Amino acid sequence: MRTAVRCRIGDVVRCGRAITVTAPVEPAVLARAVRGESDGDTRVAVAADEPGPAHEYVGCIRRGMGLRTRTALAAAARSRGFETPHDPALTVARERVAALTDEDRGESSAAERERLRRAAAEAAGESERLRETVAAARGRLQARREQGVDPTQARTALAEAIERLSEAETEAAAARQRLDTVRKQAREHRDRREERFRAEERVANLERQARAYLREQVEAEYVTALDVVPGSGETAEPFEADPVTRALAVARVADLSAPVVLACERFESARAAADWLDTPVIRSTGPGR
Repeated sequence: MRTAVRCRIGDVVRCGRAITVTAPVEPAVLARAVRGESDGDTRVAVAADEPGPAHEYVGCIRRGMGLRTRTALAAAARSRGFETPHDPALTVARERVAALTDEDRGESSAAERERLRRAAAEAAGESERLRETVAAARGRLQARREQGVDPTQARTALAEAIERLSEAETEAAAARQRLDTVRKQAREHRDRREERFRAEERVANLERQARAYLREQVEAEYVTALDVVPGSGETAEPFEADPVTRALAVARVADLSAPVVLACERFESARAAADWLDTPVIRSTGPGR
C-alpha cells in the first residue's frame, strides 16, 4: 500500500490515496506540483513521496500526450530496482564526462587570445624599432669619436636607447610567454573537448544498451498489461497502441510511489485507477484537463 497524498488547490485540501480534482487546473501543473516544482502557481501544492525514474514518462497521463514507450519501459524497470551488466562501465564513463567538463571551465576566449596576439605583435614591433634606434645612436657616437667631437651627449643618448630596448625586449618576451601559455591551454582544451565528446558518445552507447537490457526485463509484463488496460482497443503491435493505453500499461508495470496525475476517461473513479495501478492517483476532471 502506497503512502497517502495531500493535495491543496487554493483553500481546498484533499488527502488520501485516490484524489479527484474538479477545479480548473492543468494536469501538467498538478504533475509539476507532485515533483515539487512550484511553477509560480501558489494555489497548487502536493505533498507525496518522491517521484521515481518512471514518473518523468508516466507521471501525467492525459489525452494527446506523447510517449517514448521503450525508454519509459526502461525507466519502469529502473523503478523496480533492475540493474544491467552495463551499469559499472556507464558509471565510470559518466564520471569521466563530468571530470572533463569541469576541466574545460575557464578556457580563454578567442577574443582574449586575439588580444594577446596583438599585444605580442606590438611588443615585438616596438623592440624592433628600438633596436634600430640603438643602432642609429651607436653610429652617431662612433661618428663623433672619429670626428673628435665631444661624445658625451651621444653616449648618454645611446645608454637611454639601450635601456628602453632592454625594457621593451623584457615586455616582448613576457607577451610572447602569455600568448604561448594561452595557446597551449587552448590546445589542451581542444584535446579535452575531443576526449569529452568521445566519452559522451560512449555514455550514449552504454545508455542505449542499458535501456535495451532493462526493457527486455519487463517487456512481457508490459504486453500483458496492455491486454487489461481499461478502454483500450485491440492492436497487433504492443508499441503501436495509443499513447494513453501505452502509458497506463507502463505505469502498471512500474513501481510508482508518488501519485500519477490522470486526465483520461479510462476509469470510473480515482479509487479504481489507484487500485488498478497500485499507486496513489490524482484524477483531474476539471475544465483545465
